[in-house]
Amino acid sequence: MRVIAANEFIRAQAPMPLDENDIHLWFFPAAAAHAHKVDHARQLRELLGAYLCVDEKTIRIERDAHGKPFLGGPHAALLQFNLAHSADALIVALARAQTLGIDIESTQRTRPWLELARRYFTAGECAALAALPSDRLGLAFVQLWSCKEAVLKALGRGIAFGLERLDFALDAEGGVLSLRAIASEAGAAIDWRLLLLAPAPGLRGALGWHGTAMRICSFRAET
Repeated sequence: MRVIAANEFIRAQAPMPLDENDIHLWFFPAAAAHAHKVDHARQLRELLGAYLCVDEKTIRIERDAHGKPFLGGPHAALLQFNLAHSADALIVALARAQTLGIDIESTQRTRPWLELARRYFTAGECAALAALPSDRLGLAFVQLWSCKEAVLKALGRGIAFGLERLDFALDAEGGVLSLRAIASEAGAAIDWRLLLLAPAPGLRGALGWHGTAMRICSFRAET
C-alpha cells in the first residue's frame, strides 16, 4: 500500500485549484513547545473558507447522526471534507464530491497492543500482529487502526459500525497490504481505496474512500 511520506507534503500557504478528480490533504503540524494552544476549529474554518472563496465566518459546520462533520448552509454541496488530529497536529482531506475518511494517530504511546487487538480486530489480523517482534507491534497496530478508522469515517459510521467487520491483510513485517473483506453493506472491498500517511515523525495515518482512483495532492501548512 502506498505511503505518503513527510517529504511529499509540500509547504504552502494557500490552496491550489481543486478539480473533481482531486483529493487535497492539508497537514497542520503541532505547535512548537510552549506555543499558544492550537485552535483546530479556526484552522479548519480558514481552510474551508479559502477553498470556497468566502469569509470563514460564513462557514457552517454541522454533524450527522454519527458525529461526522459536514458543511451546512449554502455551501453544503460544494465541498466534502474530513479531519483528524493527534498530538496537537491536524490533518484535513478535501474533495469536491467524493466522501472521505482520514485518521492520524501518535506512535509514541505504549499500550497493551495484543490485548486491544483481540478486543477490536479480526482473528487473522490478531494472528499477524502476534507474530511480530515487540518492537514492531505498536507501529503495526497504530497503522492498522488508522486504516480501519479511515474506512469507517468515510462510511460516516465511526467505530460503532464495528472494527472487526473490516479485515485487512498484513505482510510479514506488519505493514498493511490491502482491505481483504468488509461487511457487505459497505460495498465490495475491492472498491475501497486506501493510502497510508506518515506526515511527521511520530505520526501515522490513513486516507480512505469508496470509488475510483483519484489524484492526491498533499500540503504542509505554513503557520
